[in-house]
This record gives sequence, C-alpha cells and structure tokens, in this order.
Amino acid sequence: MVLSDNKRKVAEGFDGIAHLRDRMLKRNRYYYWELVRFFRYNIPRGSRVMEIGCGIGNVLDALQPAYGVGVDISEKMIMEARERYPGLIFYQMDAENLVLEEKEFDFIVVSDTLGYLEDIQKFFGEIRRYAGPDTRVILTYHNFFWQPIIKLAEWLRLKMKQEKLNWLNEDDISNLLYLENFEIIKKGNRILFPKHIPLISYLFNKYVANLPLLNRLCLVHYVVARKIEPITDKNRLSTTVVIPARNESGNIENALKRMPQFGRHMEIVFIEGNSTDDTLNEIKRVCDLYKDRWDIKYAVQDGKGKGDAVRKGFAMARGDILMILDADLTVPPEDLPKFYDAIVTGKGEYINGCRLVYPMEDEAMRTLNVIGNKFFSVMFSYLLGQRLKDTLCGTKVLTRKNYQKLIANRGYFGDFDPFGDFDLIFGSAKLNLKIVEVPIRYKTREYGDTNISRFTHGWLLLKMVIFAMNKIKFI
Repeated sequence: MVLSDNKRKVAEGFDGIAHLRDRMLKRNRYYYWELVRFFRYNIPRGSRVMEIGCGIGNVLDALQPAYGVGVDISEKMIMEARERYPGLIFYQMDAENLVLEEKEFDFIVVSDTLGYLEDIQKFFGEIRRYAGPDTRVILTYHNFFWQPIIKLAEWLRLKMKQEKLNWLNEDDISNLLYLENFEIIKKGNRILFPKHIPLISYLFNKYVANLPLLNRLCLVHYVVARKIEPITDKNRLSTTVVIPARNESGNIENALKRMPQFGRHMEIVFIEGNSTDDTLNEIKRVCDLYKDRWDIKYAVQDGKGKGDAVRKGFAMARGDILMILDADLTVPPEDLPKFYDAIVTGKGEYINGCRLVYPMEDEAMRTLNVIGNKFFSVMFSYLLGQRLKDTLCGTKVLTRKNYQKLIANRGYFGDFDPFGDFDLIFGSAKLNLKIVEVPIRYKTREYGDTNISRFTHGWLLLKMVIFAMNKIKFI
C-alpha cells in the first residue's frame, strides 16, 4: 500500500496509539455509547455493514451485523480488531483506494474519519462503488465550534491526540457528496454533553440537544445520504392501487372509470370498511363489470379504521409499487402517474401527496382542517428532519420492498395509528427513506360525508406527535 507523506503520518499516528485505544474508549465510554445508540437507531441488527475508519472494530461489532467489514489505514489497529472480533472482516487499506471483494452493503458508516482523508471527493467516489440504490451512507464528524475544547482535552490527555488533515463544514460535505452523485436525506446534530454526569447528561443529550438553535452547538454533526441512480425504463415496475372504501358507494365505479393505465402491470384492490350504505355490493358489481379491463380484487376489512384497511390491502398486493387512493376521490385518480414517475425515476422512496400547494375547490377542506394540516406540517418537518408539508393527504406511495422493511421495524413504534398515515410516515423516516411530495389539486367530495372528526381525530393526532417525539427526535 503506497501512501503519500500526509497519509503515512496519519497511519503512523494511529499505529502509535493502537495499544492505548481500548483504554481511551473506556475513559470516554459515554461518548462512544451515544454514537453507538445513534447508529443502532438507524441500522437494523443483521444488516450488511461496512465501516470506514473502524479502528479496533468496537463500533462495527456493537452494530451486530450479519456481515461486517471494517477498513482502516492503521496496520496495528486492524491487527487488534482481527484479534478481538474474529467473526468480522477487517482490511488494512487506504479509504481513498478501496479494493474489496464485496459488491454492495446495506449501510456504510464513516464515523469521525473524514478529517483524516486527503481527498474526500475521491473517497465518496470510492464508496459509491459499494453502494446500491437502497444503501444508506451515515457520516458523523465533529463540530468546528468544539475544536478548542477538543485540543484542550488532548492536552490534558483526556482524548487521544490525532492530527487531522482537514476540517470541513456542513456545506463543504454536502457539496462533495453532490459532486459524487449522493443525495442527503437527513442531517442533524447530536451530543451536547459528551461526559457522563447522572441525569444532567441524559437531559442535555436527549432533550436540550434537540431544541432549535441549541442543537447547532452539539459536538457531533451527522449526515445520512443515498446514491443517486440514473433514470431507467419507467415501465419496468408493476403497481397495486389500494382503495379503502367506507360508505363510498357513489364513488366506486368512478374510481375505475377515471383510473389511468401506467407501468408494466396494474392491480386494483378495494378494501371495504363495514359500510352502512351499499358500498360492498357496489364493489362486487364493478369488480365483475370491469374484470376484463383490470386485474381487480376486493376484501372486507377485519378491524376498524383506514390504517387497518391499508394494511390488509398491502398484504394482498402483488405489485412492485404500493399506492393508496382514497375512495372519496378528492385526490384525482388521474394524478397517480405523477406518483409513479416520482418513485420509478428515483426522485423519492416515499411519495406523499400534498394538497396545500394549489388552490382548493370550495368546501374541499374546511378552515380548521387547513390550520391543523399546517400545524402538523411544521411539527413533522421538525420531527423527521425532512420537509413534509401535508401529513394527512391520503395518497401515499412506496415500494413493496420498502414496505416489507417497514413491517419488520413496526414493533419500534407499536400499533398506535388508526389512520395509517403516521404508521407509514414514521416507518419511512425510521428507514431513512427519501420523502418527496407531489402537489395535487384537492377536489370537493362528490358523494357522501367525510369519515374524519376534526376535533376527536385532531386530538388523537396531537397525542401521536408527542408520542413520536420520544421515538424519532428525542432518542
């Protein structure tokens, strides 16, 4: 391995402190445990994980990967890692010249390593070769504001002394990722109090560190990014459109008559919600009437609420892409190709309708509903770290593959959402899916009455937001 003078100094510096690494990790165990907690939140156990700048392998091992690969420039660090964690694979290698047998990982972790690289853009180009469309790259790096404190800690021998080659800010890293065709999904800050003092550390790092403005003072910046894939054949994927319907008899046939054709194959699934009108018989009638034109099926939901209906419909679905279309048709079926295009071209991975861009038809949404949606928009953008203007639009789209991942992680939040909107939004945010909104023109309902109670359901939504703060933001 041929190294430049700068890289050789970095390698020699880490070789010189390899025998002290475990001792310093124990001395600063609280800081490293907070980092591990963050990575564990984002990386499910049993994933394929590569860590660049793995040191002696402690973080990689703590993530409990099904297949774990660690890379470090220090020979002695790698020797120590191999001895400690024989179930993992470690390479002594220059991160800017990666040559690995492995082809693709679920997660690539780069923790406190960017400062020791000579050419970060080249490095991002290297790891891109080991990232697929579903891979998430998670970067952590120190806030420049903390540099004097870090230098003091090194002088007091509370932290290992390590000479960095660079110190980039958030905009620099965003730009370098973009140049190498990575897109930032989420970014933020963690750890306001890196030493453990009972109660004080907990309160500062769980709550105070997540407050606006104060959040900018945290020690650790983080970025979650994904590889940008070029546009491919838009007709390669099939689609299932799930239509939950309760007391929507007058809208059922129009949903099919107005449904456009798109993609390789389309499947329509009606889920009837124990209506008091003739909705079920109408679904049976149109299924028989349109069976030669559409791949169409129906079922009656077992439980209550739209969320239960959506889960039943998604369980029946066979399409590559899953869509929800509310049977009230206030979101026009004619707009569904926009959602399809957004997901198959890689613009987003969780596509959400947005009713709050274009002017609405009279009576399409009452004033209190508009105010409530705007409030939840602000709350959710803060909670998720991604812009989300309309949390309650009924039309939502994701791939069946990602929905299966969401199901596997559903236990983290529990069964708390009768609407289904928040289950999908929270789950997608937990998976670090790229959220994109498609503006639609919200129409006035032509048949029946809304199933939503503004005050009862609004209060329930507020309780769910508070619940989610401790599950997403204050972690």
